[in-house]
Amino acid sequence: MVLPAEAYLTTTRVPLPKARPAEAPQAPEAEPAEKPGQSAGKPAAEAKPPEPPPPSACRVALTDDIAIAPSIPDIKGPGACGGPDMVRLEAVVLADKTRVSLKPAATMRCAMATAVADWVRTDMAGLAGSLKTKLVELDNFDSFSCRGRNRQQGAKLSEHGRANALDIRGLKLANGETVALTERTTPRDLREKVLLSLCSRFPTVLGPGSDGYHEDHIHFDLAERRGNYRICQWDVWDAWPQVAPLMPVPRPAEAPPREVAAKEGAPAEARLAEQPAEAQAEPDKEQAEEAKPEEPKAKPGQKKAKAKKPRKQRAQVPFPLNLLR
Repeated sequence: MVLPAEAYLTTTRVPLPKARPAEAPQAPEAEPAEKPGQSAGKPAAEAKPPEPPPPSACRVALTDDIAIAPSIPDIKGPGACGGPDMVRLEAVVLADKTRVSLKPAATMRCAMATAVADWVRTDMAGLAGSLKTKLVELDNFDSFSCRGRNRQQGAKLSEHGRANALDIRGLKLANGETVALTERTTPRDLREKVLLSLCSRFPTVLGPGSDGYHEDHIHFDLAERRGNYRICQWDVWDAWPQVAPLMPVPRPAEAPPREVAAKEGAPAEARLAEQPAEAQAEPDKEQAEEAKPEEPKAKPGQKKAKAKKPRKQRAQVPFPLNLLR
């Protein structure tokens, strides 16, 4: 009788493996599964936090010999504001180990901080050296700020919002002087040197005469544009013209008094001007009386009309010609 395959498997005896010998080594016991966030062999309370990511190449290159710029956490938001690899630039260290402070400290990306430090160490330190002094401070007007361009509502995000820009107003020197970059009283050649230095290093430079929003500070950033397009808009105005004073020149001390000069050598018109107003008014009165028309005689039975009083004429005082001398 032929049985089905299922019946054959159930009725046939399946061989079992042999028992493990007593002298065989015991297998190690399986360790319990680790819980999430718990390291092997340690309780959950002693688990280490995740390690921070390794520093970027920019962060490694920006050492304390170049700038005092401690790292800060990345800024994320609101919106597209912020960025990675953030630092707080407090000072730039020059080659002679002196520091150029940024007051207040500037928050920016590491790449922007590196560019600012190189600009100060290479160009601005040399500019101060040409003036027989040293650079000690940068007047920081603005750095990171989550806002639109020119602080206009609805405008495109500014490079300040990306922590990729810096605004400065002046350079303070060790001799106590300040190079005000937007003041006309600052020598023009100094302002032109700063202009050429910034425009050769940064893709965007805005100052007085650019758009009306940068009349009192200089803006520069590392914005990337198509075709490496660059913007350098900063009108270095000339100094204010020296306007002549409006007051008359003082009378020389050796000049004769005005009264004496008017009596001795003054023309007839000047002597007339010195006469009192009453004496000048008498000829005018005589001329007015001579010019009066004769009154018509009244007819019989007609009332005599009241004569109108002549209006008094004011004496015209001639212009004192002696004041023009």
